[in-house]
Amino acid sequence: MNGHRVWRLGAEVDTDALAPGSWMQHGVDVIAQHCLESLRPDFAPGVRPGDVVVAGRDFGIGSSREQAAAALRHLGVAAVIAPSFAGLFFRNAFNLGLLLLTCPGCDAIQEGERIAFDARAGTVTRADGQVLAADPIPGFLLAMVEAGGLLPQLQKRFQPRNPT
Repeated sequence: MNGHRVWRLGAEVDTDALAPGSWMQHGVDVIAQHCLESLRPDFAPGVRPGDVVVAGRDFGIGSSREQAAAALRHLGVAAVIAPSFAGLFFRNAFNLGLLLLTCPGCDAIQEGERIAFDARAGTVTRADGQVLAADPIPGFLLAMVEAGGLLPQLQKRFQPRNPT
């Protein structure tokens, strides 16, 4: 399986670890360079587009800063998979085009493992073929992710059409 490489994190990863307060006066490009540096100093320099974060429960707790989701998206993270997410982080992530998968059995997934996922069907497939159930993502949220977030989706929807 080619799949997505896994970065493994624990439970209750807060938004301050994702977007450290000391860097909030900068743009997302700088904030992203410091994403998770207090928990995984190797993350921001080592993550590659298409990698996934697999974490424990309550991912994204803490403040409502949208830069937490923006930093992960800026780094090219394809999805975050966890048993549960903080409500505000969940909404911010989809608004910014970051896919989240709620997967109660994701604790079995290991660091560096290669996985595949189908957000519409609600499955996460491990390299050994084991299929874990995840909550299927509703079509309107998938469309938002595919558009790159809520604003790009709205811009596309309300873009004036050129008559031909």
